[in-house]
Formats: sequence, structure tokens, C-alpha cells
Amino acid sequence: MDAAKLILTQSISPPSPLDNTGQIEGLSEERKKQLAKDFESVLINKLLEEMKNTIGEWGFEQDEANKQIQGIFTLYLARDIANSGGFGFWKDIYQFFNTLEQAKATPKLLDENA
Repeated sequence: MDAAKLILTQSISPPSPLDNTGQIEGLSEERKKQLAKDFESVLINKLLEEMKNTIGEWGFEQDEANKQIQGIFTLYLARDIANSGGFGFWKDIYQFFNTLEQAKATPKLLDENA
């Protein structure tokens, strides 16, 4: 990968919330899948960080810049794993999104005799 492509040349937009109420209604199917994969990448990132902590010292100097680079590498590795299929958690999360949306769309009767 060319290092020149990694340098930011424009301002970064802040993360966009789902919407003002935090609901998932009205999102496209692709957006829901990407949200599920993004969530799985966070889980994989945490898993990789904990795995790295079990290795111990390798004898390399651990300055702050090196820790940052390792953290960024782990972040991108987790994102790539999740987008390439991951552990399959994203499918369950995506199904949960659909189930949640269907449950909110189905009206519940307060009185069965009505």
C-alpha cells in the first residue's frame, strides 16, 4: 500500500448517528448490513487487542508512536476480517435489526376483546 494514499488531505466528517432517535427504521438493507459488519469489526478489534496482550514482550521498544501504529493496524485488520465474512456475528446482528424493525411495525393490541 502506498503511504502517500494514507495521508489525510481533507477534513474528516464526524460520525453520523443512525438518526435523531437512534432508530434503524428507513435504513437500506445494505446500510444495515454495513452497520452489523462495523459492529462485528469492533468486537474483533477488541479480541485481537486482548490476544496481543497475552503475547508479552517481544524485545522491541514500545514507544507511543509504535503503540499507535499497532493499534491502527489492529483496527484495519479487524475491519478487513469483518468485511470479508468475519466470524458470522454480523449475520445475527443484521437479523436482529430486521426482527426489531418488524416488531415495531406490528401493532400490539392492548385489549384482545376490542
